[in-house]
Amino acid sequence: MTSISPDARRIWHGLRVPFAILALIIVTALVIVLSRGDQTFGVLEPGSYEPTGSRAVAELLRGQGVQLEVVRTAAEARSAASGATVLVTNPDLVLPDRLEGLPGARSEDTVGLDVRSPDCTNAAAVAAGDARVGGITYRTTVPGARSCYSDALVHVSTSDGRSVTLLGDGLPLTNQYLDEDGNAALSLRLLGENPRLVWYLPSAADPALDTTKVSFYDLIPDGWRFGAIQLAVAAALFALWRARRLGPVVTEPLPVVVRAAETVEGRARLYRKAGAADHAGTILREATRARLRPMLGLTVDAEPAAIVETVAVRSGRDAERVGALLFGPPPADDPALVRLANELDVLEKEVGQS
Repeated sequence: MTSISPDARRIWHGLRVPFAILALIIVTALVIVLSRGDQTFGVLEPGSYEPTGSRAVAELLRGQGVQLEVVRTAAEARSAASGATVLVTNPDLVLPDRLEGLPGARSEDTVGLDVRSPDCTNAAAVAAGDARVGGITYRTTVPGARSCYSDALVHVSTSDGRSVTLLGDGLPLTNQYLDEDGNAALSLRLLGENPRLVWYLPSAADPALDTTKVSFYDLIPDGWRFGAIQLAVAAALFALWRARRLGPVVTEPLPVVVRAAETVEGRARLYRKAGAADHAGTILREATRARLRPMLGLTVDAEPAAIVETVAVRSGRDAERVGALLFGPPPADDPALVRLANELDVLEKEVGQS
């Protein structure tokens, strides 16, 4: 008979091609990942090569000696903002109080990305010339504010020497539009003003920017808190009022003293009521044998023949009678049970006195 079940060699021949293809896919993926280095993905990500990324402007800024620091939380942005230019890529995610000290500006409408002239005296806009700028337009009432590119760029200088620039859209900073018109010059002048640039990428996952999570304690109305305090005070007063009525522990004697013999007598009455003379006889014989074994120097697992022979020698009785007494048939009625108990008692005394 020939087995048709596949062996290990046949299984390997069938799976080697899929394994080879899988290994080739894994090696290719590793090569692609390693060749990209530290590339990241996302809109206005300074390490992304995607059209909406900002790898190009980040490399240009580094080439000009600007130290670029990427931060992703509000706490990191606040700690690194001193003496640096701070770029907030998505200000809609940042709470107003997190942008403390920034001048107010009100958004008006949204326009398409288009080539626009500066139409202002801002140095960065004038040097860049025409640029492809659009998005949200702004209107501000801050004194000294300069609006450029049809209000798509607003520059405000504060009294403490800082300056804020609002750009209607971040697309001029992306890889896709950086090389068009004056976008590159505008981006480098806006972001390269200081030797340090903090590139802040707000995220909805930042706990500091999440205002939807509140504790259970904050959800409780003030009236309920006051009521809970009142209930706690009332419970404490009630406990003190009840505690003053408690006295020392009182010891009381037991109402009945039970003799130890009553347990034996009660068990005997139960056997008698049930007519279990045979069961009672078996228990009497087992108890007698248990007491005789230590007296005879026998172990617990001694054979019945050894017990009978030793008892016969020690008591001087016939071995057959001793066997019938210790291992005979159970008594049939109460008188037979009484005779068995008496004979066992006599036998035990004879062995003990021998």
